[in-house]
Amino acid sequence: MKILAGRFKGIPIKMSIKMPYRPTKSRVRKSIFDKLVPFHYSSVLDLFSGSGIMGLEASSRGASSVTFVEKHGKSLALMKENSLKFHGVDYSFIKMDVFSFLKEGRSFDLIFADPPYGRFDLKTLVETIYERLNKNGKLILECEKSQAPFLDADVTDYGITRILTWTNL
Repeated sequence: MKILAGRFKGIPIKMSIKMPYRPTKSRVRKSIFDKLVPFHYSSVLDLFSGSGIMGLEASSRGASSVTFVEKHGKSLALMKENSLKFHGVDYSFIKMDVFSFLKEGRSFDLIFADPPYGRFDLKTLVETIYERLNKNGKLILECEKSQAPFLDADVTDYGITRILTWTNL
């Protein structure tokens, strides 16, 4: 897997088939980031980070700080290793449950959430995440296509993947 665009375009991201994640496909990533042009999101939060590809892509597009929240230590270690290829970005790696992290009260310009499919009440999750979104910020949730839209989300489908997007106006 490689960074698709921006100042770090083409840099490979080390992956492992032994990790408990499902990285966002390149086609889906490209479409998501195409919708974020012009990219004006300084602080980015990547929840359920997995491989960290969404946060790393955001750093390539111009984010000055990216916070990764992932409870699996091996995934975080691989993210840290990959981040060493990218300079000039303030990265934070937090080994913690997402709900516990969200209680801390920090806010962000752009938030990605890609929870394990079928494990969470997504409406409750989104309501909790939305409280951490800065004015004019965006929240992007990746879920299964079978997930019904809620809370007036903008919906885009890519094969079996559904992307729900909210803007904090």
